[in-house]
Amino acid sequence: QVQLVESGGGLVQAGGSLRLSCAASGRTFNDYTVGWFRQAPGKDREFVAYISRGGSTTYYADSVKGRFTISRDNAKNTMYLQMNSLKPEDTAIYYCAARDGLGAPTSDYDYWGQGTQVTVSS
Repeated sequence: QVQLVESGGGLVQAGGSLRLSCAASGRTFNDYTVGWFRQAPGKDREFVAYISRGGSTTYYADSVKGRFTISRDNAKNTMYLQMNSLKPEDTAIYYCAARDGLGAPTSDYDYWGQGTQVTVSS
């Protein structure tokens, strides 16, 4: 089992940038596929981005393509989401998630962080 803790959320103006971090507690972080999800008030949780175990493959939701970049540093047991050109519609609680088995990149995650709030003002 892995424990995940997000950080880096906050308030930013539209067009600005923010970097989220997800720190994993464990010695086998490289065994986990990880991704980012978000949930805005009154909306369902939605997939944001995914990165493979070795970091060689990424996949993004259409709404964030070209603006967000997911990365991971297995040596530091940390995963990141760099968010550029932020829009008010990006406002949500952002969660990191992980799984140690096979599954679709947009679903089937087993472990979740507590979430970090991102608010983008117009």
